[in-house]
Amino acid sequence: MEGPGSRLILGIETSCDETAAALVTEDGELRANVVASQADLHAQFGGVVPEVASRRHLELVGPVMREALDQAGATLDDVDRVAVTQGPGLVGALLVGLAAAKAVAWSRRLPLVPVDHLAGHVASLYLQPDPVEPPFLCLLASGGHTLLIDVHSHTEQTVLGTTRDDAAGEAFDKGARLLGLGYPGGREIDRLAREGDPEAYDFPVARVPGLDFSFSGLKTSLLYATRDLTPDELEERKPDLAASYQRAIVRALVGKVRQANAERVAVVGGVAANSELREALADAALAPLALTTDNAAMIASAARFVEPVPYPGYLGLDAYASR
Repeated sequence: MEGPGSRLILGIETSCDETAAALVTEDGELRANVVASQADLHAQFGGVVPEVASRRHLELVGPVMREALDQAGATLDDVDRVAVTQGPGLVGALLVGLAAAKAVAWSRRLPLVPVDHLAGHVASLYLQPDPVEPPFLCLLASGGHTLLIDVHSHTEQTVLGTTRDDAAGEAFDKGARLLGLGYPGGREIDRLAREGDPEAYDFPVARVPGLDFSFSGLKTSLLYATRDLTPDELEERKPDLAASYQRAIVRALVGKVRQANAERVAVVGGVAANSELREALADAALAPLALTTDNAAMIASAARFVEPVPYPGYLGLDAYASR
């Protein structure tokens, strides 16, 4: 006889350039988490090319689901419902995951749970072995989003602040391109910054009213700093530029978190993997490193708290690019 939480949720995530599948139990045990990154594929372009991403998702989504089932020692007979990212993200990429999820759910007469990608990032904190229980203030910083969220419960959230231009992860990627570094930019800047002096350049932190963020001025300051250097000087100063640029981004994020004056703080999203941010917010609940970038475990986790759409009512569901 099956015990509590023994039935599995199959999660699928294809919102950008990671093709991911995961299996999570009803009580939050992560049984399998498979992520096929397209970073190397898009590195030659300096960023994600939507059409290329969509085609690669088509190739990978089936194998990734099979690998997740193999890792969990499970079959589709063990799956209770299917969860999938509905948005926000690249519409073409999202539609691949949505179509795959519909196909699996429909063929098995299972319910389907459409999940908001941002709610998924927050739900990465709810998995075993150390689930974070609401309420708390959540900093969500990724390539496409930078938000401060007041998480009231597993299902109720209020956005307190957002970016007025670039997201923090986007600022890292654009900064990396200006410095001639690889993709993804956040990882490359974090690596190079360890060799530099974060006080070498005084890059500005935008003074935005309330709890909103802005990173476009910072990016422009880095552009001007690199223009003033000869190619040889730029090569020599790259570590200092990377360290100072990263310090400014982290200061902006941490400053707004502290301004919110919350008793409990959590950090999720791809930028949560940044070593300086993790050190600066060491008192916060930090998403596990494996769950900071896009993954399907967080989608399956969020599905535990979302009402599923019964068979076959989800066949008309569409993806959305933004909220």
